[in-house]
Amino acid sequence: MVTPKPAATEASDVPAGPLKLHIGGELRSPGWTVLNAQPGPAVDIVANCLDLSGFADASVSEIYASHVLEHLGLAEVPRALAEWCRVLRPGGHASISVPDLTKLAAALAYPKLPADIREWVIAVIYGGQTDPYDFHKMGFTADSLAQFLRTAGFQKVAQVDEFKLFDDGSQVRLGPTLISLNVIAYKP
Repeated sequence: MVTPKPAATEASDVPAGPLKLHIGGELRSPGWTVLNAQPGPAVDIVANCLDLSGFADASVSEIYASHVLEHLGLAEVPRALAEWCRVLRPGGHASISVPDLTKLAAALAYPKLPADIREWVIAVIYGGQTDPYDFHKMGFTADSLAQFLRTAGFQKVAQVDEFKLFDDGSQVRLGPTLISLNVIAYKP
């Protein structure tokens, strides 16, 4: 069940208009409700992204999740995406960013990659491992992520360079190359 933090229990704290849900967020942004598995100063709802049962069907207009899905296991990814699709309104969309395994593998294969950069790339692949939520259990390519999304009920899946919604992992670059796979998936 969704547990709102105390500050979010007042009616004045609920955003007006369509609900925009930032899954895995850590920073407050106007118009967005932040859901995270761990409490924090900007977290409005402490809940697991696999279980959005506290949200009614078609109650969310937009979802943003940057570097969340890779923290889930193979059996969990379809469950999470099905939940996200369930809570989205028809015509709503999910903006999703994950580490791009294709680009990261290519970087690791580059023989002249400096050792410190190689260690950084490996950490991006496996997670920072600073707490139990900071381990990566999955890797995604454009094709695999699109397939997971379509199986969950999303229709159009479009790859984009950047969202420019939040200053987060979706914008990180290795030299000139974005290391994230950024997609927008639409609910029919």
